Amino acid sequence: MVDWFTIALYVGLLVFGWFSVCGASYDYGEVDFFSFDSRAGKQLLWIGCSFGLGFLLLMLEERIYEMFTNIIYVVMMALLVVTIVIAPDTKGSHSWLILGPVSLQPAEFAKFATALCVARFMNSYGFNIHKMKDFFFAVGIVVLPMLLIVAQRETGSALVYTSFFLMFYREGMPGSILFSGISAVCYFVIGLRFQDVLFAHDSTSVGKFAVMLMVTIFSIGMVKVYCNNNKVVRNLSILSFGATGLALLFAYQSIPFDVTYVQLGVILFIVAYLVYLAIRDRIMNYAFIATFAVCSLGFHYSTDYVMNKVMEPHQRIRINVLLGIEEDLSGAGYNVNQSKIAIGSGGLTGKGFLNGTQTKLKYVPEQDTDFIFCTVGEEEGFVGAAGVLVGFLVLILRLFHLAERQPTRFGRIYGYSVLGIFFFHLFINVGMVLGLTPVIGIPLPFFSYGGSSLWGFTILLFIFLRIDAERERMKR
Repeated sequence: MVDWFTIALYVGLLVFGWFSVCGASYDYGEVDFFSFDSRAGKQLLWIGCSFGLGFLLLMLEERIYEMFTNIIYVVMMALLVVTIVIAPDTKGSHSWLILGPVSLQPAEFAKFATALCVARFMNSYGFNIHKMKDFFFAVGIVVLPMLLIVAQRETGSALVYTSFFLMFYREGMPGSILFSGISAVCYFVIGLRFQDVLFAHDSTSVGKFAVMLMVTIFSIGMVKVYCNNNKVVRNLSILSFGATGLALLFAYQSIPFDVTYVQLGVILFIVAYLVYLAIRDRIMNYAFIATFAVCSLGFHYSTDYVMNKVMEPHQRIRINVLLGIEEDLSGAGYNVNQSKIAIGSGGLTGKGFLNGTQTKLKYVPEQDTDFIFCTVGEEEGFVGAAGVLVGFLVLILRLFHLAERQPTRFGRIYGYSVLGIFFFHLFINVGMVLGLTPVIGIPLPFFSYGGSSLWGFTILLFIFLRIDAERERMKR
């Protein structure tokens, strides 16, 4: 049986989203929201097509999705390659195919193809996520579209695919891999944010010192968790914190020097000692922890290279503005600053539908696409914005419930993939508007103007609802 509750949530979010597009695209004196010459009218057309698309997906046999998964995936990957070659330059990216009066972004449709393909592979006979070969092949299915989308210069859309690691974790991926990813984010943010802040008589970078300290603490903590060797933990703690403390004392009291060199030496000693223990005791967990420490150092020291050689100038500026390193209210920080003003001006209950001054005067760029949430905040206030977030929270919790009740691994994996994609879009988009996450240009599901994203989310959701509708038959 089809889950009508989720469909009702879908329809409710679409309706609220359309009114938000009306408010964001409205010009004073314009009243015809149903004209196909207006943004609101075009969005209404996309919504109507989405209803038809959803109905069609529910009518198809559930087994068709699994049967033709590989073909769908190959076709979508080929389409991504073609897009790189023939797509025109649109604001620095090559991600849109122009088909007469219609523009489509294949990256939005590659998400459901990737979710189906990885679900089918992980559902195949003999698959074991703890086998290195199986795990890396599954990750490869996700990484391929990421690389192709990066080649289109759409970094934000490519980052959405990291949400698949939530599904991998649910299916048994070691928590250490997820922890390593979170650690990398911490190294990047803290190291970059405080790299120019000095202490110990202006000889030691606070950012580098903090990262080195985190690598030390994380490595010793992993020895405790994965090896449960209290003696090693105690000895390494005494050595590490003792050496660091003495180095700080010497730098303050005698000769100022860069304390991070001592920390680096300590970490390298820890790595060598862990490798020795791995060989002596034949416990590979020690070798894994040593690898983690080495990779952490490599990641930290490569940050400057990535920032200055790999990232585009506008990406560097956006990250620096987000972290508070630079303040560019007329450039990279303009969008976020104006969206904050718009949301703050809405107060508790908002200014009312079509009465938002910030959005009507077009102070917020991309206000009906990437920054659509600021329109909600200005016109509907805190109450309306909170209501939208609650609606999405209910949808995500419902998707979690549907994924957990699937009788097949295929259905569960696909469901968690859909859940991860929706959650990533919501978290990053709202955080982007509030200045909490980098501006990477990804839409808010069912709210942002555009047919490609709306159809992409509709396909993702309704394929899952069709799979879920067959759960009782699959149990028999």
